[in-house]
Amino acid sequence: MLQAAASQAGGQEYPAATLYVVATPIGNLADISLRAVHTLGLVDAVACEDTRHSGQLLRHLGIDKPLLAAHEHNEREAAQAVVARLLRGERVAYVSDAGTPAISDPGARLVASVRAAGFRALPIPGVSSVVTALSVAGVEENGPFRFVGFLPSAAKERERLLSECARMHETQVLFEAPHRIEALCAQLAALCPERALSLCRELTKQFESVHTLAAGQAPAWLAEQPQRSRGEFVVVLHASPAAAEPLVEAGHENTLRILLRELPLKQAVVLAAEITGAARNGLYARALEIKAQD
Repeated sequence: MLQAAASQAGGQEYPAATLYVVATPIGNLADISLRAVHTLGLVDAVACEDTRHSGQLLRHLGIDKPLLAAHEHNEREAAQAVVARLLRGERVAYVSDAGTPAISDPGARLVASVRAAGFRALPIPGVSSVVTALSVAGVEENGPFRFVGFLPSAAKERERLLSECARMHETQVLFEAPHRIEALCAQLAALCPERALSLCRELTKQFESVHTLAAGQAPAWLAEQPQRSRGEFVVVLHASPAAAEPLVEAGHENTLRILLRELPLKQAVVLAAEITGAARNGLYARALEIKAQD
């Protein structure tokens, strides 16, 4: 592989004293590019998010290089070690555990530090789970999209961000872990039940699946088979009509706001639905928005 990589990618210039930001596979090792292989074989050291994980990748490729840990907890300190190597004229690669570094992964601070020190950072492009998911989600509107990444763990901040996503017209791309995918789908079902949602699971891996449905149907679909909630998810919330109808009529919202001041959210929604006759899903979604704004 190294010989083939050198034959195809070796003709390009690879300047010394440079940080090479190298994209790696997100699950399928066959997706690594020949240029990435050549670069990893050429550099003097490889900075990486997890030395054990990246060590396995390099061994698979037949490459032996010094490894420098550079993860979210030590990125500033690791940047100093990388800059010191660049000062000696070395080439250094940076790889995250999977995909393109600095996209919801460590790497951004490292690149900023290298550039601030006067050195170059060159991309060696490849797989990105964001683009991979968008390419097969069937997003009909060829417009802008917003990358959200992983949601906050704090409940209030998570609700605020999801409410914001539901209000935005553009396509949204989120990451989610298997133990929280059901909760995410339940929240989206309440906030924007008619909006199209693509659940992209285990992309490029053996049990890869991509399923698109209305957000309101997602909780029931996940519950039908336990394996549907297993694995890492990229969730694509498709674009919504630009001129969406308000979730709740003004008079019904006033009732909801009064109840929310005195009662827990779920009780307030149930009573508001009984008093006003408004749909409970719409009231619940608006209640989440109101709480997030408080």
